Formats: sequence, C-alpha cells, structure tokens
Amino acid sequence: MVKTKISKTARVLSFLKKGNDLTEGQAWTRFGVRNMSAVASYLRMQGYAIYCNRKTFSNGSIASVYKHGAPTRRVIAAGYRALAA
Repeated sequence: MVKTKISKTARVLSFLKKGNDLTEGQAWTRFGVRNMSAVASYLRMQGYAIYCNRKTFSNGSIASVYKHGAPTRRVIAAGYRALAA
C-alpha cells in the first residue's frame, strides 16, 4: 500500500474547515507551519474565506487567530467589483 503525503497547507485547510480556530503558535506546533500568514494568504488566493482576528487570552497574551468561514455578500460584491474594474 502506498502512503500519500498530505501537504501542510492541505492539513491546515482541513483543520480550519472543521470549524477549528488556529493561532500561529498552534500552526507551528501541530503542522510545522512557520508562517501562518503566508499560508492564509495562499488559501485566500485559492478562494477560501480565511479570516484573521486578534484575540486577548486570559493570561494577557495577544495572538492572531485564523478561522475559515463563509464570505459575506459585501465581500463577494467587492470581489466582483474588483474584477470588473
């Protein structure tokens, strides 16, 4: 049986599509992704709605938290306007 290797980006996308949030630290620990911002940017260019928000945790630390979601009508409309220009 041949074992297929799944890319880090595909594993991150699968994780996010399941409704999980992912911080930069978690991306490094779980998937070996050093630059989560670049992965998110790549996924956005592939058409996935990847959102990034800043979150303050109970211990006072602040982190960027990435999640997959559905784009709003406003975002879709802006995309079509950009294509038409």
